[in-house]
Amino acid sequence: MVQWHTDIHKRKKTGAKPHPSRGKRKSERGGEVHLAFVGELETVVRRTRGGGLKTAVLSTPTANVAFGNVVKKLEILRVVSNPSNRDYDRRKVITKGTIIETPEGLARVTSSPGEHGVVNAVAVKQVQA
Repeated sequence: MVQWHTDIHKRKKTGAKPHPSRGKRKSERGGEVHLAFVGELETVVRRTRGGGLKTAVLSTPTANVAFGNVVKKLEILRVVSNPSNRDYDRRKVITKGTIIETPEGLARVTSSPGEHGVVNAVAVKQVQA
């Protein structure tokens, strides 16, 4: 069900009940959450307020990993951990901050795949034991 992100239904600071002079606007609706997984490339395009478009990734097999000034497009082998949510960690969802494994080591996701439509990551320095 859609959530409305507007405050016309809330009380004023004084505690008075407002009587809004207008109804709800389509631009005040919340959108669907698009969670990204590892798999065959699948995207969805959404219209934003003002007529712009946003591309969201539903699943992707690759990530753009930065090694200093060099960026390589590498295959995502698996999701190692997702510190933003334990449930996402179990379900192997890719969000900003997720640690992923690539053929050249671990990387931390720096983009929001559900908003930006691409998985950008930075190589994580591994500690030698």
